[in-house]
Amino acid sequence: MKEHLTSEELANRAEALLFVEGGAMARRKLLSLLGCREDELASALQELDKLLVGRGVALVQTDNEVCLAVAKNVSGTVQEALKRELSRDVGDAGLEVLAIVLYMGPSTRARIDYVRGVNSASTLRTLLARGLLEREGNPEDAREYLYKPTVELLAHLGVSNVQNSPDYATIAAELADFERHHGNTERTIE
Repeated sequence: MKEHLTSEELANRAEALLFVEGGAMARRKLLSLLGCREDELASALQELDKLLVGRGVALVQTDNEVCLAVAKNVSGTVQEALKRELSRDVGDAGLEVLAIVLYMGPSTRARIDYVRGVNSASTLRTLLARGLLEREGNPEDAREYLYKPTVELLAHLGVSNVQNSPDYATIAAELADFERHHGNTERTIE
């Protein structure tokens, strides 16, 4: 028997799913995850939109997608904070993450954290915001993303492709060896 949820309960669940997604989600996917009908989703999203009025995030909808975004009333604060954050150097942590992604290939956050030995979430956010990395869905596991270098990063480094990075073959081999000897079972370098 299917659990019957109120619009408010569906709205709360939709908010949680959109928060975890961290970006736009197809309406069809949200509908499937919530296990409700189209009219119930519409009511839940209308409820969520009302609940978010005056808050720091807002609901953004198109015909096909839904996402949580920074609300207009606080966008100036967020833009100023990002401007301050992006004016700083990427630092050692950023360089480590960039090296892992450049020399090991597209990597999940778990793989990056494993190699570095620390949580890389904030560093990844900064590198994404600066346009040095991009993320895409992992075809092997829909619950996680793969991070990879952007064209802008390669242009900044003055290389036409990743394999032209300095000492690519040597460093890539050493990182692959590290991964093999330390038991990481994630995707290895081809």
